[in-house]
Amino acid sequence: MAGNNIFRGPLTRSPRSVSKPVAGAYLPGCFVEETATELVQIATSLAKLPMILSNIDFKDQTVATAYADEDTGIAYHIEPGDVYQARMANATYALNAPLKIAANGRLAAATTAGDIVIAFFSDTPGAFAADALADVTIANSYNVPAA
Repeated sequence: MAGNNIFRGPLTRSPRSVSKPVAGAYLPGCFVEETATELVQIATSLAKLPMILSNIDFKDQTVATAYADEDTGIAYHIEPGDVYQARMANATYALNAPLKIAANGRLAAATTAGDIVIAFFSDTPGAFAADALADVTIANSYNVPAA
């Protein structure tokens, strides 16, 4: 469900955030990590503290507008139960499907034993193009068990 905010709730509080330069031309809704000097896009959550990049409303940046390299960006610390709009990998998703962080900070299906589940798909089920935004609910992370 498209919207103009990355953080979707709960609306009873604001998420903790970090503001630093971005290390590339990143779209809001991708997953990043905070380094000593920048926000850097990640392709896994293994040994990472994943955060989700947001748009900056007060600068009239929409969720469809990428940051320029070295712009000051804002990223949210994620917590289980929070709902965000996140960038998706090109695939078909079912309601409550487990998701992992994949290439370019996008979420993809977590299907292989050992994948780290970071979120659940909570949008309208169906096909999503690469970089499309979808609502996801942050998981209390776990590894996909062996079959």
